[in-house]
Amino acid sequence: MIQQLKSVLGPYFSQTDKVQIVPTAGITAHLTTFTAGAMAFLAVFAMALLLATNRVADQWATELAQSSTIRISASPDQMDANVAQTLQILDQTEGVLSARALDAEEQRALLEPWFGANLPVEDLSLPQLIEILENGDDLDTEGLRLRLEAEVPGAILDDHTSWRGPLIAAAGQLRTLGWVSLGLILLSLSAMVTLAANTSLAANAQVIRVLRLVGAEDSYVAQAFVRRFVVRTGIGAVVGTVIAMIAIAALPNPQSTQTFLTSLGFDGSEWLWPILIPIIAALVAFFATRISALRKLQEVT
Repeated sequence: MIQQLKSVLGPYFSQTDKVQIVPTAGITAHLTTFTAGAMAFLAVFAMALLLATNRVADQWATELAQSSTIRISASPDQMDANVAQTLQILDQTEGVLSARALDAEEQRALLEPWFGANLPVEDLSLPQLIEILENGDDLDTEGLRLRLEAEVPGAILDDHTSWRGPLIAAAGQLRTLGWVSLGLILLSLSAMVTLAANTSLAANAQVIRVLRLVGAEDSYVAQAFVRRFVVRTGIGAVVGTVIAMIAIAALPNPQSTQTFLTSLGFDGSEWLWPILIPIIAALVAFFATRISALRKLQEVT
C-alpha cells in the first residue's frame, strides 16, 4: 500500500518533501501568466483613458464656465464703433474680469480646422468675436444680453451653456465606458483563472483521491491551488502593468492640444493608480480559484 502511494505521489513531491499538487510548468501555467499580463496591460490603458477623460473634461468645463463670447455682426463701416461700444459696456459690467476683441489671426485659427490654413479672413464678411473672462459667478448674463440687444444691434452673447451640457454628458458616457471596460477585464481574468484551476483539478483528480486517503482535507488541497494561481496571476499582472506604464510614458503628450487622445496617460500622483491593478488581479485570482477549487473538489470522489 505504501509503495503504491509513493508511486502515485512521487512525482508531486519536491526535494523538501512538500507536495506539489499544482504543476509548476506546462501550458496551463504559461497561459495563466500570459493572460494575466495581457489583462493587466489592457486594464492600465482603460484606467489611463478614464483618468484622461476626467482630467480633460474637467478642464474644458472649467474653461467654458468661466468664459463667454460675444458675436457682433455689422457692416464694415459700423463694426469698429459697435466693437468699441460693446467693450465699453463690458468694462462697466460687474462680473467681467476682462474682455478683448479677437484679431484676424485668432479668428483664422478658430476656423482653420474646418476651412484650412489659407482661409482669407480679411476678404470675408465675418462677425467680430469678443472674448470675455468672467470673475466667478457674479456676471448677470441675462441682464448683459438684454443690454446688448438694446444698445448694440447685432451683438449676441454666448455663455457656452449649450456647449457645457453635451460635454458633461459625453464625459459621463466615457467614464461609464471606462468603468465597464475595467469590469469586463476583471471578469475575463476571473473566468480565465477559474477555467485554468478547473483544468488543473481535473488533471490531478487521481492525486487528490490519494491525498484524501492519507488524510488530506479539501481546504489543504484548495489552498495549494489558490497559492499557486495567485502567484502566477500576480507575476503576470505585474509584468503587464509595467509594460503598459512604459508604453504610456512613451506616448507623445502635446501640451498645446488638450484632447482625450493626446492627453492619454497619467499625471502626477495618477501614476500610483496602476499599482492597484496587480493587487486587484491577485485578489480576483484568490477568490475565483478558491471558489472554483472547493466546488470542483466536491465533484471529485
